[in-house]
Amino acid sequence: MPSGQLTLSTMTNAQKVAALLIALGPKSASEVMKHIKDESEVEHIALEIASMQKLDHEMITKLLEEFYVLFQASDYLASGGVAYARTILETAYGSSRADSILDHLVASLQTNPFDFFNNADPAQLAASFQHENPQMVALVLAYLKPENSAAILSALNPEMQVEVASRIATMDRTNPEILREVERILENKFSSVVTADFTKSGGVEILAEILNRSDRSTEKVILDEMEMQDPETAFRVRELMFVFEDIVTLEDRSIQRVLREVETKDLALALKGSVDAVKEKIFKNMSERASAMLQEDMEYMGPVRSRDVQEKQTYIVGVIRALEAAGEIVIARGAEEEDFIE
Repeated sequence: MPSGQLTLSTMTNAQKVAALLIALGPKSASEVMKHIKDESEVEHIALEIASMQKLDHEMITKLLEEFYVLFQASDYLASGGVAYARTILETAYGSSRADSILDHLVASLQTNPFDFFNNADPAQLAASFQHENPQMVALVLAYLKPENSAAILSALNPEMQVEVASRIATMDRTNPEILREVERILENKFSSVVTADFTKSGGVEILAEILNRSDRSTEKVILDEMEMQDPETAFRVRELMFVFEDIVTLEDRSIQRVLREVETKDLALALKGSVDAVKEKIFKNMSERASAMLQEDMEYMGPVRSRDVQEKQTYIVGVIRALEAAGEIVIARGAEEEDFIE
């Protein structure tokens, strides 16, 4: 939608933030952007800023008023809770507007579902979950901190581990109303195991993150069984379990073994899009002459397509995973990292 046709009622949250940053000016906008931690959100907002050619004065005024009201309402919530904020907002803006403001704020401030389970002992939870419906257990683990989910998953029996892991990997979005109801039921049911306090669901990314923090035997049981039941999902999980940037966690002798399997031209292209820490890790595990030649190749390569860089990085990650599967290198992860000293 062209920026001239935008109205407050049709603008997305990202468009509103983009318009606000434009109104603030480059210096203030850059300070605000520094505090947005999610890179995808930053990119989304930057694209919206780039597409807004013109903003009318009346819209900017209304937008600033809306943000002012939201910030003011946030202070009320922080100082006196929802009931206190509602009383003040109803007096100032009326019941309907107060409800709208609070709904927006409460949704943005809400913490992850099942957060109360993060305070429980993983071993006790695993024992309590052992005879529960695997779908329910998968739903809970998909929302918990990955290290807690890993500990719980590791303590389940092997059959339950595989069932729960498969369900996490294939899980999609969950209806918020259903989620709240399940959360309420489970908090009551497991009140003796947890200490109370109170939004991203499952998928292969979550499962990979959990398995990255699990012990190797748990990972092997789950992935081997999943490979037989659903090879495509197992492959996607394995791909996510070691990313190119994780090269910095490899021991030097493992890096040197990997380098024997990778051609210099492929390595040069993969490193073009990598962080300095990865480059330094690679360079220090090569001879001075080989390192100089590699850096020269990268320099003369010039601009490269992001897609080509990602393809080579994926290829090298595949080499690393294959060497690990063959027992020729070790990938330290989770609790195992403390066993390795450089």
